[in-house]
This record gives sequence, structure tokens and C-alpha cells, in this order.
Amino acid sequence: MARATKRALVLLAALALVLPGAGQAMAYPYPGVVTGDIGVHDPTFVKKPDGTYLVAHTGDNIALKTSTDRTAFRNAGAVFPNGASWTTAYTGGSRNLWAPDLSYQNGRYYLYYSASTFGSNKSAIFLATSTTGASGSWTNQGLVIESSGSNDYNAIDPNLVVDDQGRWWLSFGSFWSGIKLVQLNPSTGKRSDSTIRSVAGRGGGAIEAPTIVKHGSYYYLFVSFDRCCAGAASTYRVMVGRSTSVTGPYVARNGTAMTSGGGTEILAGQGSIHGPGHQDVFSDSNSDIITYHYYTDSGASQLGINWLAWDSAGWPYLH
Repeated sequence: MARATKRALVLLAALALVLPGAGQAMAYPYPGVVTGDIGVHDPTFVKKPDGTYLVAHTGDNIALKTSTDRTAFRNAGAVFPNGASWTTAYTGGSRNLWAPDLSYQNGRYYLYYSASTFGSNKSAIFLATSTTGASGSWTNQGLVIESSGSNDYNAIDPNLVVDDQGRWWLSFGSFWSGIKLVQLNPSTGKRSDSTIRSVAGRGGGAIEAPTIVKHGSYYYLFVSFDRCCAGAASTYRVMVGRSTSVTGPYVARNGTAMTSGGGTEILAGQGSIHGPGHQDVFSDSNSDIITYHYYTDSGASQLGINWLAWDSAGWPYLH
């Protein structure tokens, strides 16, 4: 065997020891390299005016992290270090608050976040604001929307989108009848009317974690299908559809309506990457970015980050 060939085989064997799933064909790129405090669930990002990054994620009283380079992350405390007593009627007393959505609007940070318990739609979405984003600087602005057993939707997993006309919309939803959309008043961040629009659903099946972004002529609705929160047994995957209107109808690449279970898969588990999902999408200086959590073989939940690009037909893909 030629020396060069031997060296190549040795290198491949070494890579197989350190790269999850090495030696098998991968449908999607692996998460980019991140370091430091990367144990997260349901991450949401904002790039601050000074160029650094603020991350919020599910945790006791909403957990925060920061990064200067989108690679190394450190703990930055909690949004509400003194607790969030107004949420306990929905959490059964737990301090664990879910699935925040972080954005920077008009010189302030806006944080929509969820309070609930597993398997229940006695749930609520609240709003907090801050001028710095730092732990302890947040002011709770109160309830945005709630749900109960009398509703066919679940008020968790919020995501704010501002459309081309400057109108504010909040998407949300998990299981039940799927993903909903309500209009907000930009001056308050609260609902502007009583209309609840349906934008995606799977007939009661597993769909949640909506994210709506505008790219080119389309609004894109990213969602997570299937099973979350089961460690390495999770089957979460990221799906997308698009519409020329923020209110829909959203359709998959094959034309199936997202209200009829449609969606185009752009990320799923493979190798030692289990259940990637609860995605956030944002534009950075060098690329569009998709972030998410995934589970390792040990069941630990970690931060995933990839560049997001768009093909010639305008559909997103990871690279």
C-alpha cells in the first residue's frame, strides 16, 4: 500500500474517533464549533449594537448567555434573578420558564417567554423589556396571551416578526391545533385585536417552535416537528414553508399547505446529533444564521449553530 494512502487511512481513522458519525454519509452539516457554557435548550439570539451577542434560553427564571464572537459563550445570569412569581400559576410553582424569544426593537430589548407544564395547555406568554439586556435589568410588562383546557391551542413558544409594513406579529403554538399568529401593538408589545390566525398544523400532532423571517419576496415559517425533550431519544427536526404574506398561507416546497401538515425538512438528527430543533434564525454581518439545541449521546442538551444559505429557488439550507 502506498505511503500516502496509508497516511490518508490513518487520518480517516483518527477523524472517526473525534467526529460524531464520521465514516457515514451525513444528510446535513454538523453544528459549528462552539465553546464554553453551551448547555442550552430553546436558544434565541440577538446581536447587540456593540457587536456582541446575547442569548436567552429555557431555564430557571430564563437563562442568559453572552458571546463576543458567536463561538465562545459564557453564563450571564438570569433574566429575573429574584424570581417571577407572576408565572407560578401556570408552572405549578416551578421556576423553569420556557422558550424565550429575544429581539432588539427601537432601542430596547424585548423578551417574550412561556410559562407552562409538560403536556398541559394551561399556559401563558409574557413580555419583558430592558434597555441593556443584562440580568436583573428586565421589567415584566405582563401577560400577552394565555390558553387553557377550553382552547384548541397552546400559548407557548412565542416568536416576534416585524413585517415590511412595520406591523408586529407574534407566532406561537405547540401540538393541539398547531401554530397561531396574533397581531401586536408596536407601542406596547401586546395584542392589538382579538383575532387568532392559524398558520400551520398537523391535526393535533407534534409541531411547535415557530420562527418567521423575511428573505427576498417571501416570509419563511420555520417549525419543529416530532418529539422534543427526550434526550438522545428525541426525534425533533426542523421544517420550513413560505408565503408572500406574513399571515400565510405557508406552503412546503412540494406545495403542501403547512395547515395540512406540510413542511420541507432542512435539519434532522444524524450520527451523534439527536433531535435538533427549536430553531432561531437571524441575519449577521457575514451570513444568515440558524441556531438550535440538540442532544448528545449522553442526553445533554447543547447549542447548535450553522450558517444558513438560500438555493436558486429561494429555499433555505444549512452549511
